[in-house]
Amino acid sequence: MSEILILFFGAVSAGLLGSLTGLGGGVVIIPLLTLGFGVPMHYAIGASLISVIGTSSGAAAAFVKEGFTNVRVGMFLEIATTTGAIVGALVSGLLNPNTIGIIFASILILTVILNLRAKPDHQEQLIKGSLEHKLQLYGSFPDKGIIKDYSARNTVSGFFMMAFAGVMSGLLGIGSGALKVLAMDNMMKLPFKVSTTTSNFMIGVTAVASSLIYFQRGEIIPVIVAPVLIGVVVGSYIGSKTLIVSKTKKLKLVFGVVVTILSIYMMYNGISQNFK
Repeated sequence: MSEILILFFGAVSAGLLGSLTGLGGGVVIIPLLTLGFGVPMHYAIGASLISVIGTSSGAAAAFVKEGFTNVRVGMFLEIATTTGAIVGALVSGLLNPNTIGIIFASILILTVILNLRAKPDHQEQLIKGSLEHKLQLYGSFPDKGIIKDYSARNTVSGFFMMAFAGVMSGLLGIGSGALKVLAMDNMMKLPFKVSTTTSNFMIGVTAVASSLIYFQRGEIIPVIVAPVLIGVVVGSYIGSKTLIVSKTKKLKLVFGVVVTILSIYMMYNGISQNFK
C-alpha cells in the first residue's frame, strides 16, 4: 500500500512538472518507474502510454473549444502518427529493454533541447491550388481578441516527421510532443499555439494505437497503471491552474537539467547492462 501511495504522489509530481514545462508526464514517469521502483522497461512504457491518454484527453477538449486546435490538420497527420505508433510498439517487443533505455535517453535529451530553445511564430498565407489548399490544411485562431488566418506549408516533409514521432511514441511510451511540434512548427510553418494544441489533441490518439499492442502482450499492469494515471491527471490539472502564475522559463531550465541528468544516467545504465 505504501508503494502505491509513493507511486501516486510521484505521478502527481510528474504530471505537475510535465504540464508546467510542456514536456509531458511520460518523460518523468518512465525514469520514476524504472530507476525508482525497478519496474521493467516495457511495463513502464505501458503505464506511461495510459497516462498520456488521460492527460491528453483532458487538455485537448478545452483547446478545441477555445478554437486553437486545428482538428482537420490533426486528423490528417494522425494517419502518420498512428501508423508509426503501431510500428514502434511492435518493434519494442523485439528490442532489449536496455537498448530501449538508451534510445529513450537520447530522445529525451533531444526533447529538452527542442523545448528550451526559442520558437518563432509563423503565420503563412494560403496559396491557391497548393496541396495545403486541396487538403484544406488551413484555418484561423483567436489571438488577443483578433482572429488570425494561417495555412500549413511543406505538408509531405511534415507528414513523414509525424510518422517518426509516432514510432518514437509507440517505442518509448511518451507523447513525442516535442517532435510533433517540430514537424508542425518548424516544417509546416503553423502558428506555435496551433502547433502545441493540435499536438496535444493528437498525442492521446497516437498513444491509444500503441497501447493496444502493449495490452495484448500483457505489459499493462493495473496495479501500476491505476495510481500512475490518477496521479498524472491530478498533477496535470494542478499544473494547468498554476501555469499562469509560474515563472515557466526558469522552471523549464531547472527541469531540463534534471531530466538531462536522468537521461545520461539511463543511457549509462543501458550501455553498461548491454556490455555485461
